[in-house]
Amino acid sequence: MKAALWYARHDVRVEDIPEPVPARGMVKVRVKWCGICGSDLHEFLGGPIFIPVDKPHPLSGEKAPVVLGHEFSGEVVEVGEDVTSLKAGDRVVVEPMRVCRPDDPDMCPACREGKYNLCTRLGFHGLCGGGGGFAEYTTFYEEFVHKIPDTLPFDKAALVEPLAVALQSLKQGDFSIGQTALVLGAGPIGLATIESLKAAGARLVIVMQRKSIRQEYALRSGADVVLDPNEVDVPSEVKKLTDGYGVDVSFETTGSQSGFDKAIESVKPGGTAVITSIWEGAISFNPNAVVFQEKKVVGTIAYRHLFPAAITMLADGRIKGDGWITKKVALENIVEEGFGTLTGPKKKKQVKVLVTPDSSLL
Repeated sequence: MKAALWYARHDVRVEDIPEPVPARGMVKVRVKWCGICGSDLHEFLGGPIFIPVDKPHPLSGEKAPVVLGHEFSGEVVEVGEDVTSLKAGDRVVVEPMRVCRPDDPDMCPACREGKYNLCTRLGFHGLCGGGGGFAEYTTFYEEFVHKIPDTLPFDKAALVEPLAVALQSLKQGDFSIGQTALVLGAGPIGLATIESLKAAGARLVIVMQRKSIRQEYALRSGADVVLDPNEVDVPSEVKKLTDGYGVDVSFETTGSQSGFDKAIESVKPGGTAVITSIWEGAISFNPNAVVFQEKKVVGTIAYRHLFPAAITMLADGRIKGDGWITKKVALENIVEEGFGTLTGPKKKKQVKVLVTPDSSLL
């Protein structure tokens, strides 16, 4: 079968690899659509970050080259022994968490507490080996394969994973109905965060986004105000919009020094800055920016127990996801038309590029 494999920075290749067979407790999925994630771009431009290179990942037992792709939907075509909740023909999305198994005698403390996204051996299907969504087929554990309703199209179902990321960030920020928020960046995770905030009852959602069509995407997703950091001092404008105080919670999705600084500066005394972005390297930080006003900076990684909610919210329209998908490409063209588009001069016109191994869907 065809699959896209990461070999090294700037080196992704579409190759023929063996078709997987579902082991005990695993499900084989025929991939319909898979989104190119910001994490995939980080691996392409500045990796390895999550991808094991020098030694095999402790759970997958594999190292680069690995199949990419973790935001995907598809159809079950075969189930392994002992699988009881799924059958061939089921429409599904995969929660791509590679974590301690329930019968693992060396289960880490986080997994024992049910906080599997904090697993000490955390990996992601489509990054750590063992298969991925940029392929015709993949296999994964039954408990992380979720059914989707017939009313949710396969392409929109590929947005479940980034939506779950946004929902986890709201949870980490202890966001409450009626609060105010600043979202830094209007890429895929930024847009998902905007819609999640509005669905959660945010009183005011401000977005920082440089001038591009993404400003329009932010407004369409529910932003009340969009600020261009090239035209205004964002923290000052945020304070003007919040009676001189600052927002309750900020959400940093840009992965930039500037975004990080503004995320902290824009929250009120005692407020919270949530860092959602994945970073390619270290940045500088003055702790006094937090200490003097007892601000909080919290990290958020992936999601836990949120796929069912994300599926329901997309299916019933509480989260519309309209306009998130800006381009669709065939798997064999993923390097040029996918990664090339998202790293090229017109990248700001794009939000989510979906990839399919089935050209009949294009």
